[in-house]
Amino acid sequence: MNYSIIIYIIGWILNLQAAFMTLPAFVGIIYHEKAGFAFLASIAICLIIGIPLIRRKPSDGVFHTKEGYVTVALSWITLSITGAIPFLLSRSIKDPVDALFETVSGFTTTGASILADVEVLPHCVLFWRSFTHWIGGMGVLVFMLCLLPLTGGYHMNLMKAESPGPSVSRLVPKVQSTAKILYSIYISLTFLQIMFLLIGKMPVFDAVCTAFGTAGTGGFGIKNDSIAGYSTYIQNVITVFMILFGINFNVYFLLLTKKYMQALKNEEVHCYLGIIAGSVTIIAFNIRNICGSMGKAFQQAAFQVGSIITTTGFSTTDFNQWPVVSRTILFMLMFIGACAGSTGGGIKVSRLVILCKTVRKELHLYLHPNAVKKIKMDGKTIPHETVRSTNIFLVVYVLIFAISVLLIGFDNFDLTTNFTAVAATFNNIGPGLELVGPTHNFGFFSHLSKCVLIFDMLAGRLEIFPLLLLFVRDTWKKF
Repeated sequence: MNYSIIIYIIGWILNLQAAFMTLPAFVGIIYHEKAGFAFLASIAICLIIGIPLIRRKPSDGVFHTKEGYVTVALSWITLSITGAIPFLLSRSIKDPVDALFETVSGFTTTGASILADVEVLPHCVLFWRSFTHWIGGMGVLVFMLCLLPLTGGYHMNLMKAESPGPSVSRLVPKVQSTAKILYSIYISLTFLQIMFLLIGKMPVFDAVCTAFGTAGTGGFGIKNDSIAGYSTYIQNVITVFMILFGINFNVYFLLLTKKYMQALKNEEVHCYLGIIAGSVTIIAFNIRNICGSMGKAFQQAAFQVGSIITTTGFSTTDFNQWPVVSRTILFMLMFIGACAGSTGGGIKVSRLVILCKTVRKELHLYLHPNAVKKIKMDGKTIPHETVRSTNIFLVVYVLIFAISVLLIGFDNFDLTTNFTAVAATFNNIGPGLELVGPTHNFGFFSHLSKCVLIFDMLAGRLEIFPLLLLFVRDTWKKF
């Protein structure tokens, strides 16, 4: 284990955290809020710890897969702990566990909140909540790769550990250039959404915070009714951009480089858009009487389907009151999630496509035992390693899910609440059903349950294994 490079990178993470906090501190100055001083104090704390850690650059800059995964896990834990400090210092959230829950929910783009009334919070704190979504959406390590030219040629191990999906590939030969391309697309789409929201006469502060929540597919709202109070135009804009941010960013790169046919033939995107279209159609038909018209039903269905499958978590209505069929579809979408390589959470459409093709292959082998059949996606053979890792991921996913439901069951809430609470946090969605529905929050859970859900949020965002490696003894051996 190359401890020196891990400590060095965490030092840079703390310094980046300090840089990130300058924005909410500036917002506090604009609105003349005392809570802005909490961010100045937090910046000082991050720099006091972070600057000494980068003073001495490690002589050995090489880090392999193990170091990459451990660095990513520790970096996200560091971000979460330091990110909770402003909530505590500003007294916006007084309980440390609650503050950590809110911060982890922000950085992991979950959007599950312990706050019953967000509108009483200062503007700078509301901005920080939404900004954590934007930071965590693409990944802070990916952002760091844009700025920090690490040596050793093993940058990909950081990107693989942080980027969602069964596999991650370079868009261009250099990893740093790939990171810059990803963030350029990310920033451009965010800015574009802000422009469209402003056209709809949304206030500038609201537009920026909403765009941050949409881009990171997070879902922290700055209003108690989430997005319900805004115009239909604004809701439609958010619907479109939620779906866009749920698409694999590699597809946007292919479109920018004029590789149109390759982009349009992406199987995962076809399935993703097909699932959305089918779900919206069924739900719209199912809730047409509740909404009063088919047009309104279609608009509401499109928003909630887009919000749930991309794991954004915004809401325009209390879908907990919808018919059973509609709620069942939304519940299933919680697990499917968005595309790999997007800012969305969940199991990912690509994994489900691979799983379905694996099942079809096994059925074919039962009929033709001597046949040699390869699993392909987009015309390319999927490596056995990717198929194996997908199967293992799903097994571990089910185990963690089951254990989490069992542990929070000690709070004695109903099974639907517990089950969907874990689904909402593990898949980085935000709202669930019953007591954790879109009009409720997670504040009633015990500290033990909140800690379990915090673990689930981090495990879901980092796709389980980077976090689990921290608990393996061999991980910490020097050689």
